Amino acid sequence: MLISIASGKGGTGKTFVATSLALSASLRGEKVQLLDCDVEEPNSHIFIKPVNSGTESVGVPVPEVDEAKCNGCGKCGEVCQYAAIVVINKKVLTFPELCHGCGGCMEFCPENAITETPRAVGVMEAGKNRGVDFVHGRLRVGEAMSPPLIKKVKSMVKPGMLNIIDSPPGTSCPVIESVRGSDFVFLVTEPTPFGLNDLKLAVEMVRKLGLLFAVGINRCDLGDRKVYDYCEKEEIPILLEIPNDRRIAEVYSRGELVVIELPEFVGKFKVLLDEIKRRVRERGAA
Repeated sequence: MLISIASGKGGTGKTFVATSLALSASLRGEKVQLLDCDVEEPNSHIFIKPVNSGTESVGVPVPEVDEAKCNGCGKCGEVCQYAAIVVINKKVLTFPELCHGCGGCMEFCPENAITETPRAVGVMEAGKNRGVDFVHGRLRVGEAMSPPLIKKVKSMVKPGMLNIIDSPPGTSCPVIESVRGSDFVFLVTEPTPFGLNDLKLAVEMVRKLGLLFAVGINRCDLGDRKVYDYCEKEEIPILLEIPNDRRIAEVYSRGELVVIELPEFVGKFKVLLDEIKRRVRERGAA
């Protein structure tokens, strides 16, 4: 099973939910893997504290032009939708940072003057701790394209076990790449105007993707009832409510796991996991 934890905005508690859910599953003997796809600023490792078992460089293929073969026809530039390769005065210029690695320029070059060479965009690291298998990606500083690294992290999803994805915030391409193919998306929000605004965007995204989803409300005793009213109107189930508890903030600020330091919260996440599984099974049987 593949469960993605997402939200419309940052700071709602995605990592808190993802790490708590993973460890709660591990504590009751389930085989579980946590994949941190927030590759621009991964932080699940701060709480899981995995023992590193391997690091792999991740790259994307970018064009390399053999000027001896190139006749400056410009076909490559016409094909590229991202202006990663252009021809000026029969001189080919490449911009690797803009390249999406589609291979179109190489495919359409009539002189076979283009080959591909890898360009590193980041690293993928794997490890394990407390019974939780762990994988995350770290995007190279200054790199603009995270989806290739996210795809690499997701390639480590293990069939036959529970896989939990900690997604990036927002609703842009990295998030879509993270949640794509999930059995269930759990949207974490907060009862504030910003939380409601971005939750609406996230709900629209998962509905467009046709994914099964529900909502969890962090710091549920703050703000107003507008998030609750919206979920009721849209018939969106709320499966988790976490209070604004100072003890949670203190534990989290130390980089510790709430379900370890405050065991009374373990039950909440076990119930959440059981409910998600039930909904996935029901959809599969429908």
